[in-house]
Amino acid sequence: MWFYIGLGVFFIGLGLAVHVYKWYFLISGYNTMSKEKKARVDTASLGRLIGIYSYVNGGVLLLMGLLHGVGLKPSLIPAIMVFGLSTLYVIVKSQKYDGNLFDERGRLRPGSKKKLAIPAGIMVVSFILVAVLLFFSSRPTEVNLIDEGLQIHGMYGDVYEWDSIESIQLMEELPTIELRTNGSAVGSHLKGHFRTTELGPVKLFVDAGKSPFIYFESEGRVIIFNLETEQVTREVFTQIQKRISG
Repeated sequence: MWFYIGLGVFFIGLGLAVHVYKWYFLISGYNTMSKEKKARVDTASLGRLIGIYSYVNGGVLLLMGLLHGVGLKPSLIPAIMVFGLSTLYVIVKSQKYDGNLFDERGRLRPGSKKKLAIPAGIMVVSFILVAVLLFFSSRPTEVNLIDEGLQIHGMYGDVYEWDSIESIQLMEELPTIELRTNGSAVGSHLKGHFRTTELGPVKLFVDAGKSPFIYFESEGRVIIFNLETEQVTREVFTQIQKRISG
């Protein structure tokens, strides 16, 4: 909760600094321009654009924090989409206020196309990376029972040797999640490191909307996972029990 609220306050503060207090030196690229180039930039319009961008994203983050505060677990996907689309809009729209790229009639100055290609390329690559991250984060957990131990595939995956597994149990509910410390949360798919009320730090590979969940402890760490269906989860639990008891 406090992570979202803190980040939301930061975005709103940034918007106020640029839009209201006219701290244009905070705008990336503007502060490194020569005086001649700065004179060609419509700083008032650009500052207003950055301000609106910051207010919108700050408001979304504050809303996420408040929802977490009342016990709800909203999906990150809408927030990521708002951030991505608004960032793309700002990158495109901000070029309009740069008189170093466009002349008084709104036409590109000679050589400006190359300058525009750089931010466009960065944005395309960023969207591809985010799309890949979302795709793999939302995939069901896959495991293999190999000779060395229990292998969990994908992001944050690892191999847990059989003799390191100290206990294992099948539970119908997850512990209360307080904070995602280093992981991904796409809808009900939770992967990575989280802090919980009952168990403290845990590592999750779960679809929170599908029970049951396999809990096991390895070298003092609690790991919780489930698989695509209830039947498969129960079957894998039985197989692991046989491995560690044998």
